[in-house]
Amino acid sequence: MNMSADKPIGWWLKHLDRTLEDALDGPLAAEGVSRRQWQLLNLAAAEGALSEMAPFFADPTEADEPVAGLVGRRWVRRDGERIGLTEDGVAARDRLMVTVRGQRQRAMAGIEPAEYAATVDVLRRMSANMAGAG
Repeated sequence: MNMSADKPIGWWLKHLDRTLEDALDGPLAAEGVSRRQWQLLNLAAAEGALSEMAPFFADPTEADEPVAGLVGRRWVRRDGERIGLTEDGVAARDRLMVTVRGQRQRAMAGIEPAEYAATVDVLRRMSANMAGAG
């Protein structure tokens, strides 16, 4: 694959997302969990609202199936738009976190915390700029 630095940011964002997805798919699949379900477990740990997952689901109803899978495993409880972890969900998330941390460390190799923070800040501002565009 041609990894030249002259690619635009959109190319790199999609490539990174695909690479992260691929890196997590196998280890998470061993537990029967998708990357979206992993993200939902994190949302549930914060007692969050499903609307916070909007960047990952083009239509909010797309979250229903992965949430139902987690509810069926008794890892998540759902109260309307909000989800939270059950006791079993806390244990599952803790187990999965070991794998995810390893992948995060791999992704962050050679990247200083300040570089990461600056990158996230730039992406946040670009998103805000585009959200205001019409």
